[in-house]
Amino acid sequence: MGLLEICKNAKAAKYEVQKLMAEKKNKALIAVADRLIKEAEYIKSANDKDYENGVKNGMHKGMLDRLKLDDKRIEAMAEGLRVVASLEDPIGQEIEHFERPNGLFIKKVRVPLGVIGIIYESRPNVTADAFSLTFKSGNAAILKGGSDAINSNIAITKVIRDALCDEGICADAVQLIEDTDRSVTTQFMKMNDYVDVLIPRGSAGLIKAVVDNSTIPVIETGTGNCHIYVDKDADFEKAIPIIINAKTQRIGVCNAAESLVVHEAVKDEFLPLFAKAMKEHNVEIRSDAEAKSVLTDSKDATEEDFGKEFLDYIISVKTVKSVDEAIDHINRYNTGHSESIITENKEAAQKFLDMVDAACVYVNASTRFTDGFEFGFGAEIGISTQKLHARGPMGLKELTSYKYEILGEGQIRG
Repeated sequence: MGLLEICKNAKAAKYEVQKLMAEKKNKALIAVADRLIKEAEYIKSANDKDYENGVKNGMHKGMLDRLKLDDKRIEAMAEGLRVVASLEDPIGQEIEHFERPNGLFIKKVRVPLGVIGIIYESRPNVTADAFSLTFKSGNAAILKGGSDAINSNIAITKVIRDALCDEGICADAVQLIEDTDRSVTTQFMKMNDYVDVLIPRGSAGLIKAVVDNSTIPVIETGTGNCHIYVDKDADFEKAIPIIINAKTQRIGVCNAAESLVVHEAVKDEFLPLFAKAMKEHNVEIRSDAEAKSVLTDSKDATEEDFGKEFLDYIISVKTVKSVDEAIDHINRYNTGHSESIITENKEAAQKFLDMVDAACVYVNASTRFTDGFEFGFGAEIGISTQKLHARGPMGLKELTSYKYEILGEGQIRG
């Protein structure tokens, strides 16, 4: 099927999806979740082809981790659908209302965005997550996954569409662009007559390409150069497990920590503990001159290292003289994603919360919690690092707009 036909189908389907009542949508989401589990072997077989191709093509281990599907991850996909089904339907919700002196009664209510295009890389679970959230929020979706996961995405989309058909729902509520030619992706970015919003998920290069080339309004889901700042009043027993989790639990995700910032007052005591933990997890350390006086086996950090999303077993280390310097460093090099302070000092914690410019700012917790499922959204369409329309994990409400409904009794404007 050609791109134009897909876009026309989506534009027609969005009005069909808008008509669906919450009960109908929830029933369909449960049916899709059940079908994903039932068809797990079919999905894994398709995923095996993508994984084998990735290995042959020398794909980075972090990206291979994102690509791989097993029973646990398929069950997580299905559970995400079930959670989304359990959430309150945002469509038609009244945001506010007021009455004007002339008697006009004005309501502000949530409505779908319409047709949402999603361009993403490597992670086939995004296919199910994107469907669940766009569908529950009354939108139609056009998905454009990367060529490295094409077999997985085709299989998952087929399972979803088959389940929708069985529920008597228009299957074009979700469509996948199967053509992997890059020119088709570029053409897709220009389909503003049919697509209302475009959301890229993936590398900095992908996001920049979409922002630079799209004629469709774009919601950026950003890369994650996330920092952990260990303050002079940090509890080391909290700090070490948090850093291990944030850095090593999954290296190929945008909410993984890529940089440690440490107060100079505790560097001599804390950095040896940090180095031991990183060595146990095979993490390479790249440190500034002050930290290197303690971390003698570490590599020298470059300017580029402080601003880089490694997606690897690598972490940079910066030493600072105060919480203010830590905030300045983080605001200079971060990507607006997720930042965390480890401290028992309430004043320092509040200053960090107030002054760090990021979508998610933590006190004494891992950055790995920046996730739609962890926030109770069921899933996420992405982590928005911009400030217009949406910021942070994007759940159901972030996939809606609003309109004003004005009730009158014959008023005319003088």
